[in-house]
Amino acid sequence: MNEVTRILRYFVGLFLEETASAPGVFLTTAKRWWQYARAWLKVEMRRN
Repeated sequence: MNEVTRILRYFVGLFLEETASAPGVFLTTAKRWWQYARAWLKVEMRRN
């Protein structure tokens, strides 16, 4: 997942549409990155 997208979405609190437009990616790509990031975080939280 693009680091900029993750920061904008999580820390800045932008909506997904705003997050996608900032680095210039399609909304579907941003959704896929966000879904991956959430799944990764869930796995990591269960492991530790």
